[in-house]
Amino acid sequence: MEAQQLPLKDIHIPDAIIWWPPAIGWWLMALLVILLIAGGIWLVKHLTRKTAIKTAKKLLLSIKQNTEIDNQQKLVELSKLIRRVAVSNLPRSRVAGLTGQDWLLFLDSSVKGAPFSEGIGQLLANAPYRNTSPSDSEISQLLSLCQDWLNAQATPKK
Repeated sequence: MEAQQLPLKDIHIPDAIIWWPPAIGWWLMALLVILLIAGGIWLVKHLTRKTAIKTAKKLLLSIKQNTEIDNQQKLVELSKLIRRVAVSNLPRSRVAGLTGQDWLLFLDSSVKGAPFSEGIGQLLANAPYRNTSPSDSEISQLLSLCQDWLNAQATPKK
């Protein structure tokens, strides 16, 4: 038989591979990348929060044990410490602008009762306006209250 008499068809070339829709593996890869990014962000926030609170507890202990500074300076250091922890753990826009009674009410929201706005915690707001330095017992009570506040920050909020 001759080549022209054979019933042969020409070679069939497949269609070009299209890029959309992607195969299931690409969908899974995209989902995995999103989950890894979200998990990484959560982990960084979680570790940063714990580190800030651990550091604050160490600084609180150093303030408590420091005998070289007077009670007024201890009060100033406590105020700075509490503010730094609050700003580092919560959104800056929510915490940074609080002053006076609003600041004390915010601090009360983390502990039972109202020890900041109605108790010894008022020293944080009105100490700069007092004529006398706080007593040793007031400072020890305030240190204990700040310790309780820091412990409340360490527990996760539900």
